[in-house]
Amino acid sequence: MTVKEQLDACCAFVSARIDFKPEIALILGSGLGGFAEKIDVKQTLDYKDIPNFPVSTVWGHAGRLVFGYCDGVPVAVMQGRVHMYEGYTPQEAVLPVRLLHQLGAKVLFLTNAAGGIQHGMKAGEFMLITDQISSFVPSPLRGENIDALGVRFPDMSEIYSKRLQKIIRKVAVNADIPLKEGVYVQTAGPAYESPAEIRMFRLLGADAVGMSTAIEAIAARHCGMEICGISCISNLAAGISPHPLSHEEVKEAADKAAPQFERLVRQSIAEIHSVL
Repeated sequence: MTVKEQLDACCAFVSARIDFKPEIALILGSGLGGFAEKIDVKQTLDYKDIPNFPVSTVWGHAGRLVFGYCDGVPVAVMQGRVHMYEGYTPQEAVLPVRLLHQLGAKVLFLTNAAGGIQHGMKAGEFMLITDQISSFVPSPLRGENIDALGVRFPDMSEIYSKRLQKIIRKVAVNADIPLKEGVYVQTAGPAYESPAEIRMFRLLGADAVGMSTAIEAIAARHCGMEICGISCISNLAAGISPHPLSHEEVKEAADKAAPQFERLVRQSIAEIHSVL
């Protein structure tokens, strides 16, 4: 089955069961899935019930699509994402993003738990993603181009929408939520980065590192979605942190930051909706 055939099959299956057109799609990272419980839920669908759909296997990722209203805004929420390190190809890992686009979402709001590289970062802080480095993972656009989604050689000069960044900055200021800004770099995982790799990433201009997000943004930009993203800095990266890294630490930090995160995302969604 080709990527296009797989996408069409997933879209047909979901469309036959979900009578809902989202305006904004939201992907929730490690420890941030609780936001999906805070919206006015209308319909849900487990990943495992969708034929040929990738399934989350990581602790902290519920693995379901949630459709509903966030303060009146129609949204589709991925409560947990899939990663390449779970054994999926880049094309399989971005299938959910393409599906959300096919279902009608115009905006992709990306979130993740990331390791802080930028000087002065602390666990529990938030970083507005202004750009990304995806050179360390394969492109999800490799292989035959799906012309129905986008052009063969898509422009990536503004992956993260400047107008959406402006909105999120304003929301953060008005809500008195500290918000750093920076460049996100994706690695393949699942091992955390070595101290030498973190030094390299810093030299390249990266401010936070994780194992997702960048390929999702590429796929979304390819099909014309407008993108914004926020990283929850869940730990300091290797060589910066004084102790070994663990997934438990990541989830614990994200859980503590969840109330502020939910406030920032909820208010940002309302403001983004007002300009669409």
